Amino acid sequence: RRMSATLYVLSTLGGYVLTSALLLKCPGLLHRPKRQRFRCRHISHRGGAGENLENTMAAFHHAVNLGTDMLELDCHLTKDEQVVVSHDENLKRSTGVDVNISDLKYSELPPYLCKLDVTFQKECQCEGEDNRIPLLQEVFEAFPETPVNIDIKMNNNVLIRKVSELVIQYKREHLTVWGNVNYEIVSKCFKENSDIPIIFCAQRVLLLLGLFYTGLLPFIPFKEEFFEIPMPSIILKLKEPQKMSRSQKFVIWLADTLLMRKALFDHLTARGIQVYIWVLNEEHEYKRAFDLGATGVMTDYPTKLKEFLHNYP
Repeated sequence: RRMSATLYVLSTLGGYVLTSALLLKCPGLLHRPKRQRFRCRHISHRGGAGENLENTMAAFHHAVNLGTDMLELDCHLTKDEQVVVSHDENLKRSTGVDVNISDLKYSELPPYLCKLDVTFQKECQCEGEDNRIPLLQEVFEAFPETPVNIDIKMNNNVLIRKVSELVIQYKREHLTVWGNVNYEIVSKCFKENSDIPIIFCAQRVLLLLGLFYTGLLPFIPFKEEFFEIPMPSIILKLKEPQKMSRSQKFVIWLADTLLMRKALFDHLTARGIQVYIWVLNEEHEYKRAFDLGATGVMTDYPTKLKEFLHNYP
């Protein structure tokens, strides 16, 4: 009796493994692929923060003129409820003035400094003449045909509602992605306007990884349409390696090993979920991402990525 029970468990487990492996390779047997309203390989992070001052109209115009597939930007809300394009809520880093965007009217916002650090490129700075913080509305008006990836930086119901209203006003549901690493923000975005595609928040990325490594991923449906993740190995480039402990380096290596998986990216792509890797600024990083099956790459250097893609098969 014990032997028959063991055989039953083994056969059941074997059937589960085989079914999971089959559906991982051929998810269309269970899931209808999501309808992709656009597909992006070349994504300009903050408009291309290594070539123009981040999140400025000059940066966005430069990237679009180069032929970028998508603009990535960040949004906040001013005291007079204007949706502005800025990465930071506090403007000390970007303007030199220690003040929060939410405490000022749009007309009171200080200009950007003429030189800013490139966050994802160590010891690099970018200069620019256009130092004005723009409105999201200006971006929509200037680039009516360009997909825009919006990071909702604050858990603010009014901000989420205002962004949704602008997307509807400019008829951009089919050209917009929004979300944040925060679960609550993404949930509110989806509840506010489910016609705008959302990204996986950090919590859902961890869930997805757990499902992938237990073989359950092929059986689970998802409402998200974009899997946007960092390449963990770039952290080693941004910090002083000699100042990092062995355990810190191990955690980065482990995260990179678990997250950067071609089988995972191929499965998501087959289900119509686009995979975007951020923020990559070197050719070998571009190559690794695309070799692993990423749909697109976010970069601070849109010219460099354009040249790479010209030569990449």
